[in-house]
Amino acid sequence: MLKHRGIPSRLTGTDFQFTIRRANVKEGATKIIRRERFKDRKSVDKKADSAFMAALWAAFGEEPFERGNLDAGRLSWLFGREVVPAEDPFDPASYEALLRIDLKRAEAAFPEVFAPDAPAVSFDDWDDEGDD
Repeated sequence: MLKHRGIPSRLTGTDFQFTIRRANVKEGATKIIRRERFKDRKSVDKKADSAFMAALWAAFGEEPFERGNLDAGRLSWLFGREVVPAEDPFDPASYEALLRIDLKRAEAAFPEVFAPDAPAVSFDDWDDEGDD
């Protein structure tokens, strides 16, 4: 399993996980599914989605990327909309699956991340405890 060193392990001050520490050897990778985002979601949930998208954009841009140690639950909130398969056939239960950001949809959903005056993403103040 590829470990993405540039992605923080979680959103600081929360239990919103962005990466996992180790592969699930017994059962395999958790399947990525499309989760519905309803308008009445809590603001902290929306902040986690935005921060995760900012981290993905800073790390990968428009290039395809391997799922690796990215958290399936967090990916599932963006999957099928802002994050889409970059290969066909796509295996949603593989650590080696290739994904990419759908820039048009991501800009529409997270304008604060892609705004010309958006602050540069710095991971220095993020919780990065998952580097073992």
